[in-house]
Amino acid sequence: MEHCKYDIIGDIHGHASALIELLNFLGYRETSSGYAHPERKVIFLGDFIDRGEHLVEHRKLLKIVMSMVNNGHAQAIMGNHEFNALAYHTEVNGKPLRPHTDKNTKQHQAFLNEYPDNDPEKSQVLNFFRSLPLWLDLGQLRAVHACWDEKSIDFLKSKTGGARLTSELLLQASSPGSDAFNAVETLLKGYEVELPQNVSFLDKDGNRRFAVRVQWWNSSAKALGEIALPRGVDIGSAASLPAPRGIPYYPKADKPCFIGHYWLKGAPAPLTDNVACLDYSVAGNGKLVAYRFDGEQILSKDKFVFVA
Repeated sequence: MEHCKYDIIGDIHGHASALIELLNFLGYRETSSGYAHPERKVIFLGDFIDRGEHLVEHRKLLKIVMSMVNNGHAQAIMGNHEFNALAYHTEVNGKPLRPHTDKNTKQHQAFLNEYPDNDPEKSQVLNFFRSLPLWLDLGQLRAVHACWDEKSIDFLKSKTGGARLTSELLLQASSPGSDAFNAVETLLKGYEVELPQNVSFLDKDGNRRFAVRVQWWNSSAKALGEIALPRGVDIGSAASLPAPRGIPYYPKADKPCFIGHYWLKGAPAPLTDNVACLDYSVAGNGKLVAYRFDGEQILSKDKFVFVA
């Protein structure tokens, strides 16, 4: 019988102490093979690193996560920050796949502080990131960091035969505009819609954006403003435009899908009956959130657990 008792945990961003508190609350205990539960396993939704230079413990966190995954107490998928780290630390013809701009380095600085270039554990961590699948499709649930898009998944499967990046695919996915780039961006950052000319907004990091992520779980929306992310973002006159065609809306009859990435706030609850986001902004003084999944196909707000 397939295992179906999972505690699914959202973006952690180096907050090891919060993870330990959450695992203890969920009934996991530290053993010689990592934190373990007699009946349950964890699914981590990625984004273990980055965000902020203080009060984060990347090394401590990654030892916990890697031990749990390597010893069968957990599964984990890749987040956009793990992908970015691989590209930042991979050189081709003497140049990094992710340029070392001030913006990119600032975002990654907390990791760099704990894993300088001469650190022998750094390569182990990057190899762990490289081993992470981009999605999980289990018997009764799915997990992806930002967007479940069958078209992107099918494309990547056709290139690798599975859900993990190869060295060649990492190279292709680091080239803006390529099919591989678009597929990985969609899965790890969300489905994006170009805004009309002369319409833009500033994201949470102060970067100007000319495209907007959308709620791919909200198929009932009529206008772009209803599905623009983050919620409440000011996209001016574009808000009244019809919701574009082509958005990979998640079918209401499909198995539950768990995501992170979106920096939600407020009381944790499902986005729909079969989609739940577990990123509640722990890196922004929010909550570290888990969902206690027991095979149910209609998700409940009563199954959310968090520490703040």
